[in-house]
Amino acid sequence: MLKLSDLKTDCRYFRGDVPCRQNKQFGVTCDKCEFYKNTDSKILIIKLGAAGDVIRTTPLLNPIKNEYPNSKIYWLTYTPELVPVNSEYSADVVLKCDFTSVMYLKEIEFDVVINLDKDREAISLMSVLKSKKYFGFTIKDGLCSPVNKLAEHKFLTGVFDNLSKGNKKSYLTEIFEICGHKFNNEKYILELDYKYDMKWGIDTGKKVVGLNTGCGERWTSRLWSDDNWIMLINTLTDNGYEVILLGGKQEDEKNKLYAEKSNAKYFGHFPLKVFLNLVNKCELIITQVTMTMHIAIGLDKKLLLMNNIFNPNEYELYGNGEIIQPQKECKCYFSPKCVNTDYKCMDHLFPEDVYNSAVKLL
Repeated sequence: MLKLSDLKTDCRYFRGDVPCRQNKQFGVTCDKCEFYKNTDSKILIIKLGAAGDVIRTTPLLNPIKNEYPNSKIYWLTYTPELVPVNSEYSADVVLKCDFTSVMYLKEIEFDVVINLDKDREAISLMSVLKSKKYFGFTIKDGLCSPVNKLAEHKFLTGVFDNLSKGNKKSYLTEIFEICGHKFNNEKYILELDYKYDMKWGIDTGKKVVGLNTGCGERWTSRLWSDDNWIMLINTLTDNGYEVILLGGKQEDEKNKLYAEKSNAKYFGHFPLKVFLNLVNKCELIITQVTMTMHIAIGLDKKLLLMNNIFNPNEYELYGNGEIIQPQKECKCYFSPKCVNTDYKCMDHLFPEDVYNSAVKLL
């Protein structure tokens, strides 16, 4: 008869409230189990959002797993579907950020807690969690504050535009340094679930170019004009490329218009796991700084990144893409709306230049 003393609660697969997968599949119990994998430490990563930031934080799982090979890794986020759980470097427990998850985490004694967000909910949680070591950002006197010297660089570039503009480090270099590691070109970890794939009606006999036409409601300073998008689409299709339009609900009306005025294909907007499979059909993605940019990098697609208001040094394209910027200087650094009364820099990012860069990448 199985006793409580027989339980191996340090096992990576032990869940406590429901049967583990091995018990479900093979009927094994802790006293007679060949799947037992012990864990000797608990690590929490707090990276809530946005979705693209969650994707580009996944390379950090590599050095964490290498330094703590027997650790149990928890990840708190608003987009749990983007955190890898079936790869060599995965999280063990992925939690959607809500009241229940926060109450649960407060009762766990961690060995390491890493908070890479500066949002009020993240820094507030950081201050009440129990851990032997802390990395990243916490709260002090009601404000975000670096936990230690490792986080000072990223903190300072976040509160002063002139320091941010002069920063030469990529985001990945910065978050690795925050955790005491060196970035060695570790790749994004993005898992595809092929059961969410569809028959799209894409002409795979041609090279497929995906155009992500939006950039969110907040960052209108990055918008490219309808005329420019349509001119780019027509140039691509006239030269034998298959063009599909990508975006979410916010881009639906825009993409329908572009499809009507060109030979581009638009299939609609989809849940995230379906959207991942659609992006995977493309060889090249042309986009601004969006979640789709990070999806393209995670799926190892060629990427042409249109950038104006952000520091281009921030982005790691792994030698598989190019950043293209307007010919006239952007004067609206990190500004959601264009504040330049002389000209709009995005009017000086020309379709022919985007097309020529796309052809070179392909």
